[in-house]
This record gives sequence, structure tokens and C-alpha cells, in this order.
Amino acid sequence: MPESKENASWDVVIVGAGNAAFCAALAAKENGASVLVLERAPQEENGGNSRFTAGAIRFAYEDEEDIRELCPDLPEDQIAITDFGSYTTDQFYDDMFRVTGYRTDPELCERLVMSSRDTMKWLGGKGIKFMPIYGRQAFKVDGRFKFWGGLTLEAWGGGPGLVDAQTAIARDQGVEIRYGAKVVSLLNDGQGVHGVKVKHSGEITSISARSVILASGGFQANSEMRTRYLGPGWELAKTRGSRFNTGDGIRMALDIGASPYGNWSGCHAVGWDYNAPEFGDLSVGDNFQKHSYPWGVMVNADGKRFVDEGADFRNYTYAKYGRVILSQPDNFAWQVFDQKVTGILRDEYRIKRVTKVTGNSLEELADKMEGVDKAGFLAEIARYNASIRTDIPFDPNVKDGRCTEGLDVKKSNWANTIDQGPFEAYQVGCGVTFTFGGLRIDPASGQVLDTDLEPIKGLYAAGELVGGVFYFNYPGGTGLMSGAVFGRLAGSNASSC
Repeated sequence: MPESKENASWDVVIVGAGNAAFCAALAAKENGASVLVLERAPQEENGGNSRFTAGAIRFAYEDEEDIRELCPDLPEDQIAITDFGSYTTDQFYDDMFRVTGYRTDPELCERLVMSSRDTMKWLGGKGIKFMPIYGRQAFKVDGRFKFWGGLTLEAWGGGPGLVDAQTAIARDQGVEIRYGAKVVSLLNDGQGVHGVKVKHSGEITSISARSVILASGGFQANSEMRTRYLGPGWELAKTRGSRFNTGDGIRMALDIGASPYGNWSGCHAVGWDYNAPEFGDLSVGDNFQKHSYPWGVMVNADGKRFVDEGADFRNYTYAKYGRVILSQPDNFAWQVFDQKVTGILRDEYRIKRVTKVTGNSLEELADKMEGVDKAGFLAEIARYNASIRTDIPFDPNVKDGRCTEGLDVKKSNWANTIDQGPFEAYQVGCGVTFTFGGLRIDPASGQVLDTDLEPIKGLYAAGELVGGVFYFNYPGGTGLMSGAVFGRLAGSNASSC
């Protein structure tokens, strides 16, 4: 294959074209840098995993005024019936440390938390618009919406809207974007990184740059790497997002001596439609997920419950329950609901491409739940129904304490009897969103460190391939925030070196 050298030299070359990459590009442009974005995917599949998200972004805020500033078009009558509460930096810290088993890197976590509100305002100043997540993160009770779980705003148009807006803003500011451009290696002379080697339109070209920012995602779309690092059985999981996130950026950096860091055997994995395709489908986006399990029960092939569906708000459990589902017999579960809660199921339960069965009776439902032991299921539901503290009122806006008693697998909140038909059940498997292991960076600069923990000159990283932020689990909406914070950090510093 022919190889050539591009005559032009760039200040900053960015590998990837998702949220983290564009935040890096916009920050670099603020310093007057020339910026080239190289995206492996074709234009019609652009945006990496960011395009597959619902667009929710977790950040610390003090009160309603912070929300008003970020959502200036929000009608007053809507504000009047909404309790936005607050989500302080202390609460953000507590959530990060609690859900990661106190493993999150303290300095990376501090950078993430303390920069979150300012980064949201920075994005707003660039032209990114936000709106409250009514319906998914707030339910109307007694005439008022109350936000819960520390997750309040999302980008207009979700993940696709965020990526499209960032792409347009970057182009308007003079960022050049090349699609179908696969970076295959870093140009490294032992003294630092000075560009990349890229395959584009059948030609391999060397592109010179003062600095390179890797923002090309984790290795979740690489079944070999999943099995090698996450463990046996992970090749059976589905990839929730982009088919192009195969760990290329991580591999290239490790090849030149970068330090691996973080939870390499861990990942963000969710309940995902059992018959979803191997990789994410942009025509469906995030809607193969099934995240209303707190309102019902999940049973495995034996008909048995295997997890506390109401252990915490969905925001704090959904990213670890995919792993649990994958470990069940035949790698699946069924989520079961009755008519008391079907009206509050998330929108993803109403799409056309869904593995769903219904029954007027539990017996009829069980006959349709493929792979499930009918007798075991009916006995399990009978035990479950008899164990519920029905004297405690159900309230989806708070951890209501409506629990079970006497079961081997307790349900801690939102326990409703399953006795009012017609009944609905949805089959789910495991969908991997992103992997937690990646590269070690300097929390102050975003620069990649080598195995001697020294900075690699000219090399920065942001987004999913930064290791050390998440372990075991993940607070919902933190991925986009992490990408924005560390993308902005990397872009600012890469353009100044």
C-alpha cells in the first residue's frame, strides 16, 4: 500500500470525533491552534459512543438558578411545578466514591467534580443547549415534578443532538474533520509524539503535529480484548454503541510505552434487548436498553430473582447489572411488570424492535417467556408477592423503603405486588457501553504518562480511554461529563505545548 507524507503540519491532531474529541477541539481553538479531527467511522456513523447516549450529563449545581442559566428557554410555568433541588460537589464526590468502591482516582475525581459546573457553562457558552430530563429523572406526584438521583439535564436531541451541535460548532470555528480516517500508529521518535500515521481513502499518510489527543473510546467493540481483559463469556455480550471503538487509541499508546491504568476487568454494562444486533444501531440509538427494572422484577432461566432491583436509583445500578445478567444461566433475564407500573415505563419499552411478551394471567405470561422454568417462575412470584410491605406507599421519586421481607434476594425499594394483569415481560441480555481500563494521564494537564510515570511529550488523552475514573460501576451521566472535562483539559494544554 502506498505511503506518503502530508505537507501540512497541524498544531493539534485529535483521534476520534465524539463528545470528548470535540471538547478538546473547541478548547484548542480557543488558544488559536490549528486542529485536525480524524474519525475512523464514515460520516453517516460519526460521533462514536456519544451518538448512542441519551445525552444526560451529571454535574454539580447549587440551586434552581444554575438550571435557569443553562436552560434559559425553560417556561416559567414549568419551573413553578418543578423541584430541581441541588446536587452539590459533596454529593457528587460521595456518589463517585460509593459506586466505585472507593477506588476512583482521587485527583481525577476531583478534576471531574470540581470542573463539572464550569464545564457545563462553557459548553452552554459554545452554543450547546440543555433541557431537564422530565419523565426519566422526574415523575409528577401531587402536581409537582421532583428530580432524583443527581441527574437533571440532558443535551437537546440527546446524544445525536449533542454530537451534531458540537460538529457544527467545531466546523464553524475552523476545525477540519476527516471521516473514514483510521489512525494506525503514533509518530514517536523516543523524545515524544509528533503526529500520526493514518489510513484514509486507501492510502497511508504520515501527518505531523505538535501534539496528539487520543479520544477514540474504549475497547468494548473488540470481542478479543473484551474476553482477554473482562474475562471468559464477555465475547457473548452485545456492544451497546459504536462498532469502531476497538481499543485502537489505547493500543497505539501502549505500543510506545504509555502506562495502563484503571479497572481493566471492569466495564459499563447494562440490560440490553436480548435480540439486539451485535453492535449499536443508530436507527434505534439507546432504546435497546431496558432501565425500568426498579418498578418490577428480573428473573433468570430458573424463574428466580437474582438481584435487588430496588437497591438504589437506576442511575447507580444500571451500569453494573449487565454483568450480573451475563452471569445468569444462558446469559439472559426477563423483566416482569404488571399494570400498576406499565404507565411509568421508560420510552424504550415502547419501540417496535423489542423482545416482549404479554399475558392476561401469570400462567399465560410464563408460557411465553422463552427459556424460563414455568413452575419456578410462578412459585417465585408467589413468594415475592407475599413478602412485600404493602403498608409502605409506593413513590418513584424517592427511595421509598417499600421492601420485601424474608426473601433470600431482598428488594429494598419500590416493591409492588405483581398481580394486576395484563402482565408484560421483556427479555434482556448484556450490552457493553464502555470499558473502564485505559491510559494513565496527568490529572492537571491531561497528558499521557509512560510506565515510569513521566509525561509523554506531545500526547494527551480524554474520554472513555482514560483509566482510573470508574471502577466496577458508574453514576449515570458521568461519562459525557468526564469526556467534556478531560477533553477540554487536554485541548487547552495540547494547544499550549
